[in-house]
Amino acid sequence: MSKQITIYTDYVCPYCLLAEHIIEEAIQGQDVEINWRPYELRPEPVPTLRVEDPYLPQIWKQSVYPMAERLGVPIKLPAISPQPRTDKAFEVFAMADEQGLGHAFSMRALKAFFQEEKDIGNPEILADLGAEVGLERESVLSALAKGTYRERHREALRHAREDMTITSVPTIVVGKQVFRGVPLPGELRRALEQVSIETGHEQHLPDTSVAGNAR
Repeated sequence: MSKQITIYTDYVCPYCLLAEHIIEEAIQGQDVEINWRPYELRPEPVPTLRVEDPYLPQIWKQSVYPMAERLGVPIKLPAISPQPRTDKAFEVFAMADEQGLGHAFSMRALKAFFQEEKDIGNPEILADLGAEVGLERESVLSALAKGTYRERHREALRHAREDMTITSVPTIVVGKQVFRGVPLPGELRRALEQVSIETGHEQHLPDTSVAGNAR
């Protein structure tokens, strides 16, 4: 049985792309399933960020670019302004995840925005990205137009906010441990080791159930 890492993300968060690089380093040689879950930082009607304002250039200069350089991850502050909303992208994610393509689509969406400056709020571009990871392009456009996965996305947001009390991304869950922000590879490896220990302990607990008793 594979171990799991769950990443709560927003596709306009550069740290989510950087965190995935660290996760890949930490899980090398292990059977680990990566699950992505949506958390919109600025859902409708909250305004999205603008490149012209001081915040984005400042945080990228002080934090994003230095971290990306250390990790060797190509990344740039997209010139798209204001930044796109990600609700439609997450609807496509729900469709992809249903077909076992959630990880592939999340990585494609992050790289499309932060390495290719593609507008991931545009349905046509989202359909192209979906097709690149194995979805049918016309099915993506149809699902977006009909809102086929809209309610599923809303429920995923509710789960993130209310059940998991997510307030920032990336938030990474490994077993009982929750990392808020970009963790170190060693921290992730230790968390995965703890999951192995706990799983092994559960498998070796004596069976105290009494079979066949029913009332």
